[in-house]
Amino acid sequence: MASPAPPKPPPSPATSPADREAGSRPWLASYPPDVPHEIVIPEGGVADQLKRAAERWPDRPAMVFALAPGIDRTWTFRELWESTGRFAAALHERGYRKGDRLALYLPNCPEYVIAYFGALRLGLTVVQISPLYINRDLVFPLRDSGARGVVTLDILSHNLEKVWGEVEPEVFVGRMKDDVSFLIGLLFVNRGLRKQGYDPSLPTRFRWTPFRSLLRAAPAPPSPSLDPAKDVAVFQYTGGTTGRPKAAMLTHRNLVANVAQCHRWLFPGEPPVGEKVLAVIPFFHVYGMTVALNFTLFMGATVIMNPQRPEPGLVLRLIERYHPTQFPAVPALYNGINHYPGVTDHNLRGIGVCLSGSAPLPLEVARRFHDLTGADVLEGYGLSETSPVTHANPVRGVRKEGSVGLPVPGTDCRIVDPDDATKVLPVGEVGELAVRGPQVMLGYWNQPEETAQVLKEGWLLTGDIARMDPEGYTYIVDRKKDMILVGGFNVYPREVEEILYQHPDIAEAAVVGVPDPQHGEVVKAFVVPKTGRHPTEAEIIAFVRERIAHFKAPRSVEFRESLPKSLVGKVLRRELRAAPKQMQEPSAPGG
Repeated sequence: MASPAPPKPPPSPATSPADREAGSRPWLASYPPDVPHEIVIPEGGVADQLKRAAERWPDRPAMVFALAPGIDRTWTFRELWESTGRFAAALHERGYRKGDRLALYLPNCPEYVIAYFGALRLGLTVVQISPLYINRDLVFPLRDSGARGVVTLDILSHNLEKVWGEVEPEVFVGRMKDDVSFLIGLLFVNRGLRKQGYDPSLPTRFRWTPFRSLLRAAPAPPSPSLDPAKDVAVFQYTGGTTGRPKAAMLTHRNLVANVAQCHRWLFPGEPPVGEKVLAVIPFFHVYGMTVALNFTLFMGATVIMNPQRPEPGLVLRLIERYHPTQFPAVPALYNGINHYPGVTDHNLRGIGVCLSGSAPLPLEVARRFHDLTGADVLEGYGLSETSPVTHANPVRGVRKEGSVGLPVPGTDCRIVDPDDATKVLPVGEVGELAVRGPQVMLGYWNQPEETAQVLKEGWLLTGDIARMDPEGYTYIVDRKKDMILVGGFNVYPREVEEILYQHPDIAEAAVVGVPDPQHGEVVKAFVVPKTGRHPTEAEIIAFVRERIAHFKAPRSVEFRESLPKSLVGKVLRRELRAAPKQMQEPSAPGG
């Protein structure tokens, strides 16, 4: 059914007349003719957008759970919407009410999608927790958010057992074998996953409720009254400029607006029928949640999800099997595909739109992927605090290599003095990037001082150093933050250093990010051993890997007699990143 022409968008309430004066928004002149300068934000909350899609395209495939290429199950929009209603109704029967927090400790799987939209239907706030987190990683977000419940899978539930007593939310456990046929579940899940090191047995240390049992409720949950601009849909944890994670409070309006912005940026009108998005970037990450999940379903397209880590070989098989038309990913994955043995033997043609985010995209990576697939990789930019997209290179306009593109419709940006955010710098000068728009967060949960540091009169200070050219294209020059991006995932130095300091042989430690061809960056540790102690590199790496997610652990360790410090005793990480490796005798690494 053809949709009516979209109404003429009104002026953005966040944009003043002064901002619209000639030259104040140079990027508008670079917009393709069919991209509006502003957007109309659909009414209602996040779940309302899925409801509209289900009413309009009830029999279209909404999601395909591809446990492996060819081992899959499909849900229509009608089936998905009904499942989210059953889940919401079951939680309501258990006493959950608007404003309660529900944590999702899940990979990309049907349980995530059903619980995410089901929770939002009930007015709950979704707390995003990475399935890569283990042990101590889990305690802080569960405590900080005050999550009443947590949804997880059998293969992850044992990590909750290890910290039980420190946190005790209500636990709902899904079984991966329930998402496929009985025979496939028996053969692939029970046998195949065990061979990969996963344990699909069920927890015994605490009482838990089968996720599947919640889907037996009558699909008629209450519909709480929502204020999309004020009610928080998601707690998206981010480290910002410190090692202590903070929950960016993303409202329903933030998330709905960002999907509308992406829609108008990528498609002049209605998306083509038959769009399929391969979702190997994780939904717990703000990039995956908005671009791979929300955007896909709200546009009536099909999301093809896989719960495994996106290794290049697996992704190549998924592309050949399902022929996605859109493929959002991170630079490390594009690079891994480029260099995968036998990549030219795979048919990768047919992908229409490739999006890259979460980390800088090297030019050679984009060029090589284009040669393989014929698809251009469009680099964009965003933050957890901005839902996340603020910039993107145009699909139908000029793409500038090395640039993160133009502000998406309804977004303002400017470059400010890093030491004085009230001083706006001229075009071409380097400073801190500040952005403003309907996708900018409400603030940080229970962190008013941190919120005040980054939100200045409606402008978000991104912490990234950038410049803008005369046509309005933005270039990220460097990061003001010390955060390390490993394959698109945030690693905060302080968190890793605190683990290193627990090692009995370490006197001082600091970590930095160093370039890596596969992951973009990896963690490198600089260690000063205690007098008379001689820890080895392997010992230290293993020590850290036992305590936090493996991607956060150092890939290399350099032993030093001392660390460079400022006059006030602060470790100078920039000197560690720039200094050549110091050669030392392996028998006496600490001197």
